Amino acid sequence: MAEILELLQQGQLELEGMVPWGSNYTFLARVCHPGSEMSVVYKPSRGERPLWDFARGTLCKRERAAFLVSEMLEWQLVPPTILRDGPHGQGSVQYFVEHDPQQHYLTFQGQFPEQEQRIVLFDVLINNADRKSGHVLLGDDSHLWAIDHGVCFHTDYKLRTVIWDYAGQPIPTHLVNELAAFQKKLVGNDPYFAELDTLLTRQELDMLGQRLARLVKRSVFPNPGPGRHYPWPLV
Repeated sequence: MAEILELLQQGQLELEGMVPWGSNYTFLARVCHPGSEMSVVYKPSRGERPLWDFARGTLCKRERAAFLVSEMLEWQLVPPTILRDGPHGQGSVQYFVEHDPQQHYLTFQGQFPEQEQRIVLFDVLINNADRKSGHVLLGDDSHLWAIDHGVCFHTDYKLRTVIWDYAGQPIPTHLVNELAAFQKKLVGNDPYFAELDTLLTRQELDMLGQRLARLVKRSVFPNPGPGRHYPWPLV
């Protein structure tokens, strides 16, 4: 992980093409350094489509914040993600996960229950407004990866996801314990939390803590909330 993050930060970023189906400017690219190179996804801040409910220019910061939360949980759900300058200015740069594009959550639904449950809890924590099926990738090693976290961490309830399979069920004890361990990091001296404080507003961090406390206390997977609770399109 450390080597990947260093290469993402230090390597030369070379664009290969634009992803045509994204709502924001998203580029496939390569990061090259003597003796090493890797495929990445680059999302520049200046290419973000203005949204009425998220501050302009913050989506790439939320991508990095989601990675930090994943790491603090020690769940490794989000591919290594950094913020850096690139050909179109500052943006998020994320390690590209090799995967079969024909496979997504709705094609392997139920085959990886513990990993799926972690993604559910993660999305509740970060208040993910756009967990499409195609935003869950099946890696070559059968590890599930969660991507596209630009519209997360809002202070208002925004959760929209295709994964409601576990709604109303008790959260397994070991996952509650992992949430509780994360809770301690939010009030401790964790370096990742210090960085979160630079990426999110104080109100957004407070709401993250409140959602976490609610999950730990109730120890039940939430049911759908008010309003629309599925993203569109679903994939």
